Amino acid sequence: MSPCRIALANLPFPTTPEESVAQAEQAIAQASLEGAQIICFPECFIPGYRGMGKSPPPPDAQFLERAWATVAAAAAKASVTVVLGTERIVNGALLITALVINRNGGIDGFQDKVQLDPSEEATYTAGSGRRIFQTGPLTFGIAICHEGWRYPETVRWAARQGSHIVFHPHFHQAEPGSYRPSSFADPANSFHEKAALCRAAENTCYFATVNYASDGSPTTSAVVNPDGTLLSYQPYGKEGCSSQTSTCRRRRGCSRGGGKICSSAQIERPLTKKGLNGGLFWETAKITAKK
Repeated sequence: MSPCRIALANLPFPTTPEESVAQAEQAIAQASLEGAQIICFPECFIPGYRGMGKSPPPPDAQFLERAWATVAAAAAKASVTVVLGTERIVNGALLITALVINRNGGIDGFQDKVQLDPSEEATYTAGSGRRIFQTGPLTFGIAICHEGWRYPETVRWAARQGSHIVFHPHFHQAEPGSYRPSSFADPANSFHEKAALCRAAENTCYFATVNYASDGSPTTSAVVNPDGTLLSYQPYGKEGCSSQTSTCRRRRGCSRGGGKICSSAQIERPLTKKGLNGGLFWETAKITAKK
């Protein structure tokens, strides 16, 4: 089967909502140059996450519609499917969501954040329902931040519906005095990256987690194999993205023409799948990427 190359946009927190749109356009174009068919952005990248010391302007439905249209146009131009961390207003309530835009620029739908962190409840409203998406031969699900860390069932649901990979947009920045890791799933670090390994292994699907780039970041962007082993990760706090290879070599983000190159990994669809304790496992699965 044809492989599918993915990209994770490990970008700095935008200084303005307008900058978030411009950064998204650039990342989509660069992902296309890298041969990626799909790119995923961090949680609420447009217009920016509300909380943890971040205060974007008040929610603006008209701005969001314009921003989504701009990103959709970029997706169509680049022929890249986009998983966009964003927010939306539904019946007056503000929801954290991921908007999926197909490679033709069409809107495939939203996956809202259903399980909020308690610190978010004063700002956001919990969504409801889960769904899976398709791009070419690749089936995927989405679990947003707190969901993927603490609610394994959000990933299991997607795997049981046939997802080959679950994308995990999140926002995690350093706190004063917090541990600053230099290697993925460091035993001295918090539980979060160990949870990413578990989400992949317990569901035998790929798990792609994507964070913002920030100084001292306690988590980073990474792809985990279906057996729970790490495929590759982006150096902590480094803008750009890592590129995954079948031999688990790490590729650092690089620049071309002054821009950052997004991560990319090729995921080959498993040839067969079988039931396992009510879930799914892949009889064969392979990720390859250019060196």
